[in-house]
Amino acid sequence: MMDYKNLLHSNPIIAAVNDINKFELALASPCKIIFLLTGSILNLSDYVKQADRLEKKVFIHLDLMDGITKDSTGLKFVQEYINPFGIISTRSSLIKRANEAGFYTIQRIFLLDSISVEKGIHDIKSTKPHAVEVVPGVINKVTSEVCHITNTPIIAGGLIKEKKEVIDSLKAGAVCISTSREEIWYM
Repeated sequence: MMDYKNLLHSNPIIAAVNDINKFELALASPCKIIFLLTGSILNLSDYVKQADRLEKKVFIHLDLMDGITKDSTGLKFVQEYINPFGIISTRSSLIKRANEAGFYTIQRIFLLDSISVEKGIHDIKSTKPHAVEVVPGVINKVTSEVCHITNTPIIAGGLIKEKKEVIDSLKAGAVCISTSREEIWYM
């Protein structure tokens, strides 16, 4: 299986697709990693297969997928019939189950205040995801803190709109950024 750390470090820009009509644009972009933030049980397999043919790695945000239960049965279905490179979730219990099922996992945490930062760090330490996506990705001081405390690869996502924000996030310790802004996919 591919080394996920090398994959993340080698691909600092991740195409985040929150509108399925932009999936083809993500496939055509130079991004090697796609975060699929929309979709359903009816189309996910086709999207993952399209990306695989182009040697792109798809992580599906399971919390946002229609028609898939967020339990062990849903994970088993995803593994057997969709087979993405990895899973994204905000749910600690889902990250734990996905780890046990052999998925590469990314735990998404929302940094709203000091309590959410503390809870996020606690969840990271207990679930041991392969990487963490911090949202919003423009809070570089907190990104740096989470990197230092958890020693887990960090992906900065959300509200990143320009080149300077990409550079600042990477300087803060993020190994890559995720964005739905197409112009950044070509940086």
